[in-house]
Amino acid sequence: MIHVVLCDDHAVLRRGIRDTLAEATDITVTGEAASYAELREQLRTATCDVLLLDINMPGRSGLEVLASVRETNPHIRVIMVSMYPEDQYALRSIKAGAQGYANKAGDPVLLIEAVRTVFSGRKYLTAEVAQMLAESLAQPATPVPHESLSEREMQTLLKIANGQRLTDIAQELMLSPKTVSVYRARVLEKLSMSSNAELTAYAIHNQLI
Repeated sequence: MIHVVLCDDHAVLRRGIRDTLAEATDITVTGEAASYAELREQLRTATCDVLLLDINMPGRSGLEVLASVRETNPHIRVIMVSMYPEDQYALRSIKAGAQGYANKAGDPVLLIEAVRTVFSGRKYLTAEVAQMLAESLAQPATPVPHESLSEREMQTLLKIANGQRLTDIAQELMLSPKTVSVYRARVLEKLSMSSNAELTAYAIHNQLI
């Protein structure tokens, strides 16, 4: 039996994933968490072979949580799940140590395949992600400015580019407006820009949104 823990701050999406995994007789969901604090508690008490981890977590980003899990529970295999397109976060996730990446907007049945694949010791890569990984290894792309952004800075950029106000971003990420303002300032500095309009134009030009 494959024991799975779900970590996603959206209850509806967790329920959908749980219902999908319930169709597999060899997979059981042993725990659920909506935050990193809840996940830590779950991992203390629940048996976990595979962790399905949302990349867009409140408080700490999914990639930060991934790093913590790899340090404290190295035996757990992690599949990052996200609504973001593969070209934005899949390679980041794999290079950060995740065993797989699944898009929430994709076929939910593929999650069963993903769980079984990483449990067997292999990485789960969609054809698109495998192609991107192969290309990045064969012909390393010329670095683009946004690749220097941290996970939180990247999230801030994407949310600003989608027209969200700093107060809304702060609420969504469970951070203070002052902290989000600091992230915005860092993004502007790293991208050598001075306004939200420039950030939006940059995101569109680089197909980030």
